Amino acid sequence: MNTTALIIAIIGALNWGLLGIFRFDLISWIFGGQAATVSRVIYTIVGLAGIWCISLLFRRRFVSDKE
Repeated sequence: MNTTALIIAIIGALNWGLLGIFRFDLISWIFGGQAATVSRVIYTIVGLAGIWCISLLFRRRFVSDKE
């Protein structure tokens, strides 16, 4: 689950990079616009993966403190 969440978050970050630099939203381009149901589901999954990755940040910190 951790690796999957990290991969999804990276994909989302790359999409945000494209949007910021080139004003190009790859997800909406592939799936038919930002309001398309599939695009909204993907945006939601990326958001949930980002929330999961926040927990990874704290877990790694506590693991390294114990060593």
